Amino acid sequence: MERKANAGPDDTSLLKVLGNWDVLALGFGAMIGFGWVVLTGEWIDSAGTLGAVLAMAAGGVIMAVVGLTYAELTAAMPKAGGEHNFLLRGMGPRWSFVGSWGIVGGYVTIVAFEAVALPRTALYIFPGLEQIQLWEIAGSQVYLTWALVGSVAAVIITAINILGVKLASVAQTFVVVFLLVIALMLIVGAFTGGSVDNMQPLFTGGVSGFFAVIVVVPFLFVGFDVIPQSAEEVNVPARQIGRLVVIAVILATIFYLIIIVTTSSAMPGSELVETDIATADAVGALFGSDAMANVLIAGGIAGILTSWNSLLLGASRLMYSMARSGMLPAWFGKLHPRFRTPVNALLFIGALSFIAPFFGEAMLGWLVDSGSPSIVIAYLLVSIVFVILRRREPNMDRPLWVGGNGKGGLVIGCAAVVLCVGLLSLYLPGMPAFLDVQPWILFAAWWLLGALFLFRIPTGVPPGEDAEERLLDALRTRRASTGNDDSTG
Repeated sequence: MERKANAGPDDTSLLKVLGNWDVLALGFGAMIGFGWVVLTGEWIDSAGTLGAVLAMAAGGVIMAVVGLTYAELTAAMPKAGGEHNFLLRGMGPRWSFVGSWGIVGGYVTIVAFEAVALPRTALYIFPGLEQIQLWEIAGSQVYLTWALVGSVAAVIITAINILGVKLASVAQTFVVVFLLVIALMLIVGAFTGGSVDNMQPLFTGGVSGFFAVIVVVPFLFVGFDVIPQSAEEVNVPARQIGRLVVIAVILATIFYLIIIVTTSSAMPGSELVETDIATADAVGALFGSDAMANVLIAGGIAGILTSWNSLLLGASRLMYSMARSGMLPAWFGKLHPRFRTPVNALLFIGALSFIAPFFGEAMLGWLVDSGSPSIVIAYLLVSIVFVILRRREPNMDRPLWVGGNGKGGLVIGCAAVVLCVGLLSLYLPGMPAFLDVQPWILFAAWWLLGALFLFRIPTGVPPGEDAEERLLDALRTRRASTGNDDSTG
């Protein structure tokens, strides 16, 4: 099906309306969520200032290597759905479903996380926000007014995305610019009110402290892969789309490093870890002003909105692509007749984010922990399929050759595989990121739901360039032979 820039009212294609800056703002903004606002003090306390810097830089390198595999594959297959298309061509429908379901799970947990994080952050500015107590969950009191802040925001952000990807990208650009202003403000504050003495100790916690920072990398950097999800709506050359993936990762790494260094200069790590919201209190100390702390909180809210907006967009496009291939019910593949956006997928994810705040602050940690392994599983599969396609289809049209068209590309692909396996191992029993019971329950529930769809996908459909067409043919044949109107068709 040809994707046209000016889709008519009867067209079933997405609109190509995103330019270079739109794409970069989506990818960068998706990665800069809420975690940096509240977790920076813990990073510095766990690993020391320089230890946290090195751990975050290492995390950025890991994500950049994985991002390189995404860059080549996105340039070669610039279709909505990203991982879905890569894995379908290289590993077949069932592996494509596993990778796609993993990244959707990661996106959905973070979208829900942001819906809870927003009222949590707003409480710093509006201490009287907690009114009309509803119930208690895992020691966390849930208040109606507090929860409604996140739920109303879910309605607004979902509505913006339904009204069109261009409107969503304009909103994203505005908020990303504000985040960059916040970073500049922190740099100025560190030079005028910070102290190198506050950065001591440079190292603490040894290897365990280093890994305490590394384990949050999948959560902090998820979002660069939103760019492949929206590739069908991008109006720039395919080669440039791939480059933007890596540029977004580099920019996010620089942002996180700035946050660590400037925050640690404000007050000793032992004091930072005691604060309510470390980065905000650090800014207040740097400028000697509570008002400036509130400006930083506004930056945290901006980060919530950029990540929320981008990942909602990415998850909806991926679910749309999965429905278009028959992996999910056709209901998820419906486009809005006017705005050409996947309206039902957006409504589904929006509904999940609407109810998340009513589970209270305890959900924050559970959502982060339950989504991260699913994200790494998807990254691992993409890294593997990168290697598979380099070997199986050396003549595939690749507008962007990562590492050249020789062994350099295979080295990068194998390095990405090894790094992803290393990250995934951190969640196993006895390792630094081993999960508590509640995140495992959420993780298991998501994958049990996925299994219901996975085993409906026909076996025997081989990978390849036309795998999607053969999968749809197999589904049509099965429906015809059983006389059953399969809703996944």
